[in-house]
Amino acid sequence: MVRFARLPSRLLRYGLVRSLFLRGLGAVYLIAFTSLERQVLGLYGRRGILPVSEFLERVRSAVGTERYREFPTLLWIDDSDRALLLHCKAGRFTALALLLDVAPRTSALILWTLYLSLVTVGQEFLAFQWDVLLLEAGLLGIIVAPPGVAPGIRGPPPSSMAVATMRWLVFRLYFESGLVKVRSRDATWRNLSACCYHYATQPLPNRVGWYAHHLPRRVQRLSTAAVLGLECVMPFLVLGPKRARRLAFWFLSGLQGAIALTGNYGFFNLLSFGLGVWLLDDDVVERLVGPAPRRRASSRAPRMPRTLFDILVGGSLLALSAATLARRFAIGRRLMRRLGPVARVLAKLDELTLPFHVVNSYGLFAVMTTRRPEIVVEGSNDGVRWREYVFRYKPGDLSDPPRQAAPHQPRLDWQMWFAALGPPPDWFTAFLIRLLEGAPEVLALLKENPFDEPPRYVRALLYEYRVTSAEVKRQTGDWWERELLGVYVPPVALSRRRSPPWGPTS
Repeated sequence: MVRFARLPSRLLRYGLVRSLFLRGLGAVYLIAFTSLERQVLGLYGRRGILPVSEFLERVRSAVGTERYREFPTLLWIDDSDRALLLHCKAGRFTALALLLDVAPRTSALILWTLYLSLVTVGQEFLAFQWDVLLLEAGLLGIIVAPPGVAPGIRGPPPSSMAVATMRWLVFRLYFESGLVKVRSRDATWRNLSACCYHYATQPLPNRVGWYAHHLPRRVQRLSTAAVLGLECVMPFLVLGPKRARRLAFWFLSGLQGAIALTGNYGFFNLLSFGLGVWLLDDDVVERLVGPAPRRRASSRAPRMPRTLFDILVGGSLLALSAATLARRFAIGRRLMRRLGPVARVLAKLDELTLPFHVVNSYGLFAVMTTRRPEIVVEGSNDGVRWREYVFRYKPGDLSDPPRQAAPHQPRLDWQMWFAALGPPPDWFTAFLIRLLEGAPEVLALLKENPFDEPPRYVRALLYEYRVTSAEVKRQTGDWWERELLGVYVPPVALSRRRSPPWGPTS
């Protein structure tokens, strides 16, 4: 097998790293757009739960001419169902181009623009941390991507500023995740019992997570301590010398692997792993993926205008994100007040870039949920006999095993978990209305619709779900047991229909 040509280290050091990152970014975009295309009409179409056309009309009335800056989306041009599908299809096509190293800088720009357009109008269903992480990583991908149609590693190498910006994002992603857990003063993180609950109460458990829940309590406490250590201490190695960064890569990648193995978090784990490759250099990457074919490389150093661009843009992003992180600490807030004009400039820059998700805050599970309330939606034609709507991935039937969904993200199922933690959100009311109307795009989001025609009434009950013990699982085959907590939404009907003859509600 041909060995890689020995090129000047300044040119070669991060060429493979960049190529691997951009291909991984293309794969994540491909997953994101493919997953969303399957759901976009049910979530945002004209007969969906949160129609984009209605959202944009409300924005147009409230914001006026500022709407283009405050809500940047191509859907201002066309908000039809066809345009939504076109966004997803164009995203899939362009993601494949980036994955294959076709015009990476142009492809990355198109992908970021398309995904920003969807996130801008996405409301609750596109407000997950990995959605904004993809936008922030995608923006940096535009900056580091080489020019040309098929540049490979032959283009100008990524600048030191670009590499530093990527590593700083990795640091923030993990450190902020640990910081929110420590600062929340949540009892389960303080007494190291968080993992005793996590696998059973996480939004969409999978089968491995079900078994992980039954590990000995001592193992769960050690796992909790490991998570806190990896998220609070290990990120500082990201900013250290080469060997420290390599060590951080393996430990943080191991954390992502464990999360992916025991839960369903869409494309988050793959994206986090892809960002982590910036902790490596070409020598390590070549040993991991094998020697690359010999190809002639450019000996040209980056032109000065490009270097200045990297310094200005990268420096601005570093300063803006550092200020955002500093504000989480009292000493940081005092420092920002002392900076005076600089702080005001950064605050203005933050205000201008906020709609574009240039810099974001991260941190999941600051407070661990210790119980699992679940919403069960039912329909009826007489108000007496009720039949249950079955979701694709969230717990429902007690005998159905937890399913593997990732890297696909079923966004309705995810939001049902959040909805169960509080009073019914507006989108849930809209969801019930679509069930009463029998909207096919919304029904397609479900695994099973028990009615040939739309029911006369729908309601929602709230249950507490608990993981069965291994013994009960062997005896009954049930993965879950549940207890009725009460009515989440009482029976409702469309106004044009007569009131139901309410009898028993069970």
